[in-house]
Amino acid sequence: MEQALIYVVPALGLVGLIVMAIKSAWVTKQETGDKNMMELAGYIADGAMAFLKAEWKVLSYFAVIAVILLVWSGMSVETSSPVIAISFLIGAVLSAFAGYIGMNIATKANVRTTQAARTSLKHALKVSFTGGSVMGLGVAGLAVLGLGSLFIFFYHLYVQSVGAGVNGVEMEKALEVLAGFSLGAESIALFARVGGGIYTKAADVGADLVGKVEAGIPEDDVRNPATIADNVGDNVGDVAGMGADLFGSYVATILATMVLGREIESLDNFGGIAPILLPMVLAGLGIIFSIMGMFFVTIKDDKGDVQHALNMGNWSSIVFTGIASFFVVKYMMPETLSIRGYDFTNMDVFYAIILGLVVGTLMSIITEYYTAMGKRPVQSIIKQSATGHATNIIAGLAVGMESTVLPILVLAGGIMGSYAFAGLYGVAIAAAGMMATTAMQLAIDAFGPIADNAGGIAEMSQLPKEVRDRTDILDAVGNTTAASGKGFAIASAALTSLALFAAFVGVAGIDAIDIFKAPVLAALFVGGMIPYIFSSLAIAAVGRAAMDMVNEVRRQFREIPGIMEYKAKPEYDKCVEISTKASLREMLLPGAIALITPLLIGFGFQGVFEQVSSAEMLGGLLAGVTVSGVLMGMFQSNAGGAWDNAKKSFEKGVEIDGEMYYKKSEPHKASVTGDTVGDPFKDTSGPSMNILIKLMSIVALIIAPHISQRPHTGAMSEKVEIKKEIKYEDGKKVVTETITEIKKVN
Repeated sequence: MEQALIYVVPALGLVGLIVMAIKSAWVTKQETGDKNMMELAGYIADGAMAFLKAEWKVLSYFAVIAVILLVWSGMSVETSSPVIAISFLIGAVLSAFAGYIGMNIATKANVRTTQAARTSLKHALKVSFTGGSVMGLGVAGLAVLGLGSLFIFFYHLYVQSVGAGVNGVEMEKALEVLAGFSLGAESIALFARVGGGIYTKAADVGADLVGKVEAGIPEDDVRNPATIADNVGDNVGDVAGMGADLFGSYVATILATMVLGREIESLDNFGGIAPILLPMVLAGLGIIFSIMGMFFVTIKDDKGDVQHALNMGNWSSIVFTGIASFFVVKYMMPETLSIRGYDFTNMDVFYAIILGLVVGTLMSIITEYYTAMGKRPVQSIIKQSATGHATNIIAGLAVGMESTVLPILVLAGGIMGSYAFAGLYGVAIAAAGMMATTAMQLAIDAFGPIADNAGGIAEMSQLPKEVRDRTDILDAVGNTTAASGKGFAIASAALTSLALFAAFVGVAGIDAIDIFKAPVLAALFVGGMIPYIFSSLAIAAVGRAAMDMVNEVRRQFREIPGIMEYKAKPEYDKCVEISTKASLREMLLPGAIALITPLLIGFGFQGVFEQVSSAEMLGGLLAGVTVSGVLMGMFQSNAGGAWDNAKKSFEKGVEIDGEMYYKKSEPHKASVTGDTVGDPFKDTSGPSMNILIKLMSIVALIIAPHISQRPHTGAMSEKVEIKKEIKYEDGKKVVTETITEIKKVN
């Protein structure tokens, strides 16, 4: 039974990839429109691929250095292996490939969505969402296939081949090596997200400031030299970056639950590995339920509610997952379990999973409220745009800060509730339950940039107004779903980081993190500061790159006669080149901070303080960066999303104090300024926070054996016989069984 179930996990990932291929083929077969539309789509696709190749080249140098360090790390401690370097490379390659899959289909789906919008909103939604679902299924399928296959290999290599027990250091070694896969995925995700975010916002800000504000032409006007770079940026930032981001989140969540599951002695029908297998099984089944939920995303006609259709797909996949988790938990898990002295039942595990699904749903609903058109927060920004640019900025900042309150309370309730149900394993499995429907979440998220590109191509091709109206509907919903997706990702990152934190404490052998100790408190403050300097570097990078873009667009307007009269074609490639070089140059320092800081604390303070270990200081650092990073991520993502939709509200007209205002009005210009400030918030630094806190936790987990306070020497050599008695009621009769198993001393 164990052998059958363990192979089901990668098989489910393979099913996701097969369905992905079918959907990708369907999108490719759709009509592409006229020659001009295809030419513009070609510029976008070429620019996106050029960036991705340049980014991969830079990251390959980083990968070589990381592999060398990981080989050394694997050879230095008993509970690791040089194989961790191979695990890292596989994770990095699959993470990069996940981003490529998303970007490849997005650059095909955008022009096909534009063409579909010439016929109906229903068909445009189908094309754009199917394109997004290709990315969602690709990310989830690769993650489950890769993680499931590697676990099978390492489990056989390090545990079964030597006849070891599930709870011993042999399994700890297998999971430590598997953590390299997560490290590779998160490392690529961080650089992809930061680099892509800098790229897209440099182009977007440059296009807005010169095109819309100075020249007075539409955002995606073909005369704007930065418009191609702007549309390329939607793909490299919001598609490739987001794909790598959620790939890393997905893997880290599952891994954290597996590491904690190793500590549970489970008398199950699967050789004791049920708590380790459960998060992978949930992830695999989540792919199937996401596929089922995708059938619900449809509307009847042009008056259909696109947001409602997407919500139906999302909620149905969540409900399916919740129902199935009951039967899976009852089937896999024994009646009673315990972790670190905390006793719980298999039903408690089920309740924790349901709580995770509820928390994820509430986070999306709350984020949607704070960023959607027509709601109070966005309306407050619109109203204060009437009195100028400064009051618009003040209103947006206030909305962003306010938007952290409810999500944090929900998150805190989720943490306490899941812990009450099943201890630290409950917190981890709640995060795994929340992330189970990642394929659907990412499909909804990726649909937004596809719709945005489709609108851009419609504008640049000067298609009829009704076409742009349809793409505008999709784009506006896409802005809200993107914000909701970021809120969901940050919530899952908080739960995952707590689980990784608990795993780190166990591997490092520390009992508590005492902030009354000055070095630990100092590390806590340093951790709280990291998200601020990280955000500063990312936002400043966007500002510098945007200045270069603004100067280039002004130069072309000035030196190339005939652009404004459609008689000359702008030099789009120059703007693409500026964004590419700036993003690759500027992404390195923020990434280095995330990777190096845990190493400096962990190794740099080893043995420095007599009463405080470097492991405890590193724990303080992780606590600080997690709390600060979650708040910063929520604040920036929600403020940026609210500013964006406040600006878009003017396109149909808004009423302020009884008077109607439209595009090019003074309040609209103030809203453009707010959106420009919010762009790097919501698309560069904000969404990078969830990767930052998880990556630092994973780095800490990788180095934990090096700074551990408990010895492992001899732990893998001696075998002992353990006898356990189980008493259970069979009707009225009490039956006693004795189970004998061979287990290695840990």
